[in-house]
Amino acid sequence: MGQDEDTKVLHSMGYAQELSRRMGAFSNFAISFSIICILAGGITSYPLAMGTGGGFQATVGWIVGGVFALVVATSLGQIASAYPTAGGLYHWSSILGGRGWGWATAWINLLGLIFVVASVNVGVWLLFRDLVLAGVFHMDVTAWTTLSTDPLPAGMTADQVAANNNHAYLVQVIAVSLITFCQAVCNHFGIKLTTALTDFSGYLILVVAVVLTAMFLIWGASWDFSRVTTFVNNTGEAGGGYVPEPRTALIAFLIGLLYPLYTITGFDASAHTSEETRDARNAVPRGMIHSVFWSLVFGFVMALSFVLASPDMAATAKDGANAWFNLFNNLPAPQLLKDVIAISIVVANFICALAGLTSTSRMIFAFARDGGLPGSSVWKRVSPTWRTPVPAIWLGAVLSVAATLYSPAFAALAAGCALFLYVSYAMPIAAGLLAEGKTWTEFGPFRLGIWSKPLALLTILGVFVLMYAGIQPPFDILINYAIGLLVLLVVLWFGIESRRFKGPPIGAEIAKRQAEIAAAERAVGEAV
Repeated sequence: MGQDEDTKVLHSMGYAQELSRRMGAFSNFAISFSIICILAGGITSYPLAMGTGGGFQATVGWIVGGVFALVVATSLGQIASAYPTAGGLYHWSSILGGRGWGWATAWINLLGLIFVVASVNVGVWLLFRDLVLAGVFHMDVTAWTTLSTDPLPAGMTADQVAANNNHAYLVQVIAVSLITFCQAVCNHFGIKLTTALTDFSGYLILVVAVVLTAMFLIWGASWDFSRVTTFVNNTGEAGGGYVPEPRTALIAFLIGLLYPLYTITGFDASAHTSEETRDARNAVPRGMIHSVFWSLVFGFVMALSFVLASPDMAATAKDGANAWFNLFNNLPAPQLLKDVIAISIVVANFICALAGLTSTSRMIFAFARDGGLPGSSVWKRVSPTWRTPVPAIWLGAVLSVAATLYSPAFAALAAGCALFLYVSYAMPIAAGLLAEGKTWTEFGPFRLGIWSKPLALLTILGVFVLMYAGIQPPFDILINYAIGLLVLLVVLWFGIESRRFKGPPIGAEIAKRQAEIAAAERAVGEAV
């Protein structure tokens, strides 16, 4: 299947080939692999694993969460093969479950994608501050670091700590805004630049993960594998208060699954860039599945090295948010090697969020193209020069920064990312479960056969478990997001959108769009 066939498939779904189809199979894999980025969540969320179930949670829990992510990616891959469009989840839910289901999927997916960019960029700043500014250049970053009030730092009053924390928050807002601005600029100037960066990131993540793992094993490993087989409930004070209230072992394990599930998410980027990928019906499902599989494998080995290199498991758990940083900073490896790895980790995280912004902008573009957003006529525009959805890119950037203003804490943003994205993943899968063999009769080359419905059921069950874990303290702030979003969606749908929103084109509407498709393609084609 070549590019002409890709365009033909897109036309058959009622859409013009406005975006530039420059991505090959590896690039489609790389953009999801870059968003997953085991050097992002695999490091910044490591304290969550230690603060719930210790070494067992970080390793066995990683396998459990990673296998579940692979199930979800496989189920989504079957749908992506049938409907290779930008904003895939929204389009799939609309076709398989109806306009309202698709409209709700779009908003939940969009919120999850905004949380991806927001959480990773907060992580970029924290990593840059602690690994590069403090670790490489030996700067004092205390004034840019949030300090604990219980107990108060030695020699400081409560007012001084509050002033310091307000200053640290302001610095974080400025830093995250600048980081996001740079990512938006890269996205603005064409998919070719973004693809080059994410391709590079794919190789960078693999190399750095291997070297980082080797460093922990060579200079720190205790080779005490009992740490992997022993579950230690570190909720409460034992885990540095990362999960502040003591919980049962089962609940602790479920909360700890947010470690792999926050990390191994965002793989829908392969679907969101379907209209920029050659041979999309084959490349997109492979891109999603392979990105999850290799992240599962390399991430497990990397997490295992962290666990084996801990000099004292109880002390590491007690370190809370600083658990991984203390391990890395105290590792007796050559300083030059540590400096290079530290800078590489920050670069990989930057590109991770950059790819996340690419995915977010394509979701905004696709939803606006069907009239799903306020001001859709603006957000659906494609630059004839760069062949990118420029207004959607900048809207995604602004919204992601705004998310950090309401919830500046990394842990809450990370949990929100996992929760909302996996709910949005389950929605088209659930619709497909009910539609398969009935209204859904046209499939792509990637099929699950007899495994389709069992995997769909497993996805739905797993997402309900994740929803329960995702609203436990300290992530209970997400209840406000969830309730607010649910109420807003119900009011908007039954009050306005059920009458206004038409959804993606189907049936005779596709034929009516052919003149518009031709005009849209001429508009961008004349400028290329």
